[in-house]
Amino acid sequence: SDLIEMKIQPRDKRALLRAALGEIKSDLAIKNVQLVNVITGEIYPASVYVYDGFIAHVEYKEPGREEQFAKEVVDGQGKYLIPGLIDAHEHIESSMMTPRNFAKAVIPKGTTTVITDPHEIGNVWGIEGVRYMHEASEGLPMRQLIDIPSCVPAVPGLEHAGAEFGPAQIEELAKLERVVGLAEVMDYLDVIHGGDRMMDIIRTAQEHGLYLQGHAPFVEGRMLSAYLCGGPNTCHESRTAEEALEKMRSGMRVDARDSSITKNVEAIWSGVKDFRFFDNFCLCTDDREADDILHNGHINDVVRAAIRYGMEPVAAIKSATLNSAREAGLQNLGAVAPGYAADMLLVDDLRELRPSHVFYAGKLVAQEGRLLAEIEDKSYPLESANSVHVRKLAAEDFTIHPPVSQGKVKVNLMKYYDMNLSTTDIVCEEVWVKDGRIDISGDQDLKFVAVVNRYEGNDNIALGLVRGFGTKTGALASTVSHDSHNLTIVYDNPEEALMAAEELARTGGGMCAVKEGKILHTLALPLAGLMSLKPAEELAEDSAVMKDANRALGLTNMENPLLRIVTLALPVIPDAKMSDMGLVQVTAKRIVPLFPE
Repeated sequence: SDLIEMKIQPRDKRALLRAALGEIKSDLAIKNVQLVNVITGEIYPASVYVYDGFIAHVEYKEPGREEQFAKEVVDGQGKYLIPGLIDAHEHIESSMMTPRNFAKAVIPKGTTTVITDPHEIGNVWGIEGVRYMHEASEGLPMRQLIDIPSCVPAVPGLEHAGAEFGPAQIEELAKLERVVGLAEVMDYLDVIHGGDRMMDIIRTAQEHGLYLQGHAPFVEGRMLSAYLCGGPNTCHESRTAEEALEKMRSGMRVDARDSSITKNVEAIWSGVKDFRFFDNFCLCTDDREADDILHNGHINDVVRAAIRYGMEPVAAIKSATLNSAREAGLQNLGAVAPGYAADMLLVDDLRELRPSHVFYAGKLVAQEGRLLAEIEDKSYPLESANSVHVRKLAAEDFTIHPPVSQGKVKVNLMKYYDMNLSTTDIVCEEVWVKDGRIDISGDQDLKFVAVVNRYEGNDNIALGLVRGFGTKTGALASTVSHDSHNLTIVYDNPEEALMAAEELARTGGGMCAVKEGKILHTLALPLAGLMSLKPAEELAEDSAVMKDANRALGLTNMENPLLRIVTLALPVIPDAKMSDMGLVQVTAKRIVPLFPE
């Protein structure tokens, strides 16, 4: 591996030394730039010399002799030279693109490294899924570094996924060349209370020298201290100013997130802005879809947001370069300095961060928003394998029969309070019953919800009710359903739920909207039921049509209606979720009966 002791190693160190000394010519010199030094916080005129993918020398005393020391000279025309941007935490699967199509979309935006957690595909295809993400990102003109999924399934005993990861799987995946960490340890209660499963997984990761990525929504006080003592020391789940303040004071690395669904940078910054040091402040996208990346940007857009909310530009850039590299234990990435990997951007404006030139490993890979590097289209066996295995279904499978045949009955249901938040509660309500079935026809805000297990050897279907989800009519279905990615459907009547389920079984997964007995649109995601094989531009168009279909069902007052359903079954976000086993109370880690005893 070229990663030894978390340092990116040159192929020929002696030759790099000679280039540093000027005894042999560097491959490239970038002259006439304003160098943004994220180590000192300064900006000053410089020339940068690159040899075989590494920075050999930075000259700021006597520029003007570049031709003497380099084979090729690029004139930076007085632009700012900054390190290539690093996304501290990201799921490529959430872009709904393959690793190769993802690279084509983000490289022109200045992203040269992503630290990615393939736990979405890990939940579907297990070890084979993680291996696919590693293999499909081989030899790209960017660095896709992998953290091994730590929680597959997210919470054992509360849901069934397509795989289970324990110490043996961590051990096996640690051998992959670009693995750097253990991905977000979401089962935070198991860490806090020293449960065997997480302690064993953490120990295995540490034996391999991997850093430990955390996930601690609303964890505070002694619970936070226990989590940090347990090992994971990063968190991208902070949502409030107070939460970020306490976490950073406690020595945790806070990855401020602006995803396509959750924007936390503004609140986090307001909490920490008076600190003197921001070494533990990083930026991440977590989940960004193709449309968002193409039109708004990738990690550069998150840096822009931090600057807009008042962060000093060089500090913000450091938070998406050097800080992210240090968080992942990478010693010579994220700065423009001798011995560092030569990933760099030229930008006209530090607040806008639209790179005119993107260099990866010392080569110009994108210019003026266009990809220059060749990314050949390859296909892999997993891209055509079907991951949706559901038995022959009938409308009856989506019908709830309460213990009374007429009148009213008490039910425990899941309640959303906000169209833009995925947090929920369990509430007990009385609902009408007609002819032995629950009748929601007079209550537009109340919907049925079904979670259908889609993995071989498991035919679980759990039914329940949800309030405040946001659809007014029809059925909405998705196989993108964090984190086990079972088939999740929110619906008015069993017949339309069945239509949507059958459609997604036919396409090998995706998203589907049904209204008045007709399919409005299907966004086909045949790779693991999570990803399309289409390039970003085509996928963005397809998902735009899907968003319109979602709006036609009533999801109008949210920025991104596509992602409303994907967190409905996520049993690590408090406090009510649905899984293929039933209604989950997250904080108590228990399944709650639909009809109270």
